[in-house]
Amino acid sequence: MTRALIRVWSWPATLGLLTMAGLLMALVGDGWWDRLSTLALAVPVVVGGWHALRR
Repeated sequence: MTRALIRVWSWPATLGLLTMAGLLMALVGDGWWDRLSTLALAVPVVVGGWHALRR
């Protein structure tokens, strides 16, 4: 892989994996897992909102 490809797709891939992990934690776990899933699902929303407000 080239450096440019890694640089472009590293954050979207990380946010996608975080979203998948949050959804799995919400489906499988109870208690603390629900809280962790809320945090994991909130991170992509916050990042998207931050980028939207910067423009």
